[in-house]
Amino acid sequence: MDHSVQKVTAYKVIAVILLIVLAVLFTFPLYWIITGSFKDARAINSPAPVWFPLQPTDANYIKLFTKPAGLWMFNTVFLCVMAMVLTCIAAAMGGYALAKKHFAGRGILFSIFVCAMALPKQVILIPLLKEMAFLNIHNTLWAVILPTVGWPFGVFLMKQFSENIPNEMLEAARIDGAGEARTFTDIVFPMIKPGVGALAIFTFITAWNDYFLQLIMLNDTQVLTISLGIAKLQSELSTDYGLIMAGAALGSVPIIVIFLMFQKFFTRGITMGAVKG
Repeated sequence: MDHSVQKVTAYKVIAVILLIVLAVLFTFPLYWIITGSFKDARAINSPAPVWFPLQPTDANYIKLFTKPAGLWMFNTVFLCVMAMVLTCIAAAMGGYALAKKHFAGRGILFSIFVCAMALPKQVILIPLLKEMAFLNIHNTLWAVILPTVGWPFGVFLMKQFSENIPNEMLEAARIDGAGEARTFTDIVFPMIKPGVGALAIFTFITAWNDYFLQLIMLNDTQVLTISLGIAKLQSELSTDYGLIMAGAALGSVPIIVIFLMFQKFFTRGITMGAVKG
């Protein structure tokens, strides 16, 4: 008995040590970027690594904001918030319709959504570019926002949540005279709110990190996101590592903080969607 207890304890100790080592390895690049953004040129270019800035400076951030970094950050936040809100609304309504409404071709339509989830974005790039050019919104933030709204994964996730809504509640609402809009807002939406919260966080993070679509759709300096702005700085000022690290920190730290703040809701929403009532 004592031997098994010691064995379990030893296993836990080894597991914790491995997790700590992996956590240090994965977080070290972020630590290096953040500390590097507060170093001067001498410390950054020093032959011996300077693990912590002994004389931290904010000169890199001051220099960064003399460029349109504030505008790039505003563009990124606006893009992500609009994509998050519109995607949640469209996915919630689409998932509810596929789960609870009976109409011809419902199964085929859902199969199309599932198949679309497996398509890489590069496959639909040319049709997407032509569509944005036809709508005359290419090289605007809406050219990145609108393709995100039709995210098949969002509809799939909301369908899984909507299937857990009891049909008796929907029928009772109809008997009470509630229309489709009121049924959705008063009954359906509160019941799928955990899923909407998970989708909102996931959409925000995905839109923030969608460098490929932003690179294709946005060209002018005034409409760039923070990720594209950092790449632009790197191509123009390839030797100014302090400025580049300040831009990288500005682009990565906010999204990490948001995820850490709301990861509990994200995990809860995904877990609830996987359980059928």
